[in-house]
Amino acid sequence: MSVVAIVGRPNVGKSTLFNRILGSRRAIVENYPGVTRDRNYAQITRYGTPFVLIDTGGFEPASEDRLLMQMREQSRLAVDEADVILFVVDAREGLTPSDDEVADMLRRCGKPVLYVVNKVDGRSQETAATEFYALGVERLYTVSAEHGRGIDDLMQAVIEALPAPAKVDAGNSDETRLAVIGRPNVGKSSLINRMIGVERLVANPTAGTTRDSIDTPFIYNKKRYVLIDTAGIRRKGRVQQKLEKYSVIQSLKAMERAHVVLMVLDAEEGVTEQDLTIAGYALERGRAVLLVVNKWDLVKKDQGTMKQFTEKVRHAFKFLPFAPIIYVSALSGQRVSKIMSEVEKVACEFNRQVPTAALNRVLEEAVLSHAPPLVQGKPLKFYYMTQTGVRPPSFVVFGNRTTGVHFSYERYLSNKLREAFGFQGCPIRLKFKNRSGRD
Repeated sequence: MSVVAIVGRPNVGKSTLFNRILGSRRAIVENYPGVTRDRNYAQITRYGTPFVLIDTGGFEPASEDRLLMQMREQSRLAVDEADVILFVVDAREGLTPSDDEVADMLRRCGKPVLYVVNKVDGRSQETAATEFYALGVERLYTVSAEHGRGIDDLMQAVIEALPAPAKVDAGNSDETRLAVIGRPNVGKSSLINRMIGVERLVANPTAGTTRDSIDTPFIYNKKRYVLIDTAGIRRKGRVQQKLEKYSVIQSLKAMERAHVVLMVLDAEEGVTEQDLTIAGYALERGRAVLLVVNKWDLVKKDQGTMKQFTEKVRHAFKFLPFAPIIYVSALSGQRVSKIMSEVEKVACEFNRQVPTAALNRVLEEAVLSHAPPLVQGKPLKFYYMTQTGVRPPSFVVFGNRTTGVHFSYERYLSNKLREAFGFQGCPIRLKFKNRSGRD
C-alpha cells in the first residue's frame, strides 16, 4: 500500500488538510504552532486508489528547541517512508527561509513532491501564492483546506503520482502466508529465525533493525508456507522517538498479502495500546490471528503466572476471543515448535466450508433456543443461511427485517457457529439480507 506524507512548517494547515482528505475531523487542529507533535495516519479509500496518509508535526530546519527537533525528526521519518509528499506552505505568511530549506531537503529525497499553497481563500491570496514559484517548481497547487477549495485537483494529482499498485503474488493455491507483526523490538526476526531453524533474518536488539518486509518460503508437514517479516523503523541520530506508529504502516502492508497473522507481544512489557491497534487492523482485514507472547523466559513466575497473564491478554484483546495464545521464547526456543502446529490448525479453519444443510440446522436450533428480538414491534424471521466464502469464513442469513438485527444477536449467531464448527483463530463474517417468505 502506498504512503502519502504531509510535511511543512508548523501552523501552515497540515492537519486541516489531513482532515479534509480523510473526510472527517480526526487530527487535532488549533490556531497555534506545534499542536500536532506526533505522526497521525489513516488509510484513505475514498479516491479509488487506497493509500496511507500521514500527518506530521511542523518542520523547522534551524530550530534547536527540543520539541521542534523531535517534530523535525518525525517529518524526516515520514519522508523516508512516503511514496508521495505533500509540502504545504502558507499563502498568508508568504515564502520564508524555512520553506526554502525544507524544499531543498525534499528535492534531494528523489520522490514525487507536490507543492501545496494553503489558505488561498480568494483572488488576493491566489496572486500572492505566485511567489512560491521561487522555490523552483513547475506547478503549485493552491488550496483552502478549511473550505475545500482546490482539493479535487490536488487529489487527482496525488493519485496520478502514486506508484502503480504492486501485484500481490497469489502464490500456490495451497500456500499459506504468515505475517509476523508487532511493535519494534518485540523479537519478530528472532522468532522467525528460530521457527525455520536458520539465521535467515538479521536479528538485533536495536528496535527497527528490519527495514523492509522479507518473505521466507518453507515447507511444514508437506505444506507450503511463506513467512513475512514486517519492518520496524530504525532510530536516526540521537533524537529519541516513539517509532511504533510506523510499525502499524508496515503491518498494514504485510497484512494485505497474508492469510494468518502472528501478533507478537512482549511478555516483559505486557499489552500496549499499539499492540491493540495493530491487532485491530488484522481483525478488520479478516485475517486469522494467533497471539504469540515472546520473551516468556524473562518473566518471573509462580504457579498462577500464566493464568493471570492469559486473563490480562484476554481482557485486553476482548475483540479477539477466538485467537489462540502461545507463550514462547525466541531466544531459548521454548515452545516455538508449537507455533506451526497451531498455524496449521488455524489455516485449516480459515478455509473451512460448511454444508448449507448443517448451517441451517444450527440456525434453526439457535432461533428456537433464543428468538431474535422484535423489530419495531414486528417479528424478525430468518429463512435460511448459506456460506459465501472462505479466508475468512463468510455467511449470509436471509430474513424479512434484517436491517433491524441487533449486533448482540449477530454475536449470538456467530458464537453458535463457533460452537458447532470451531473456526478457531478466525474471524467470522456474517451478513443479513432481506428476502420474502414466499421465496
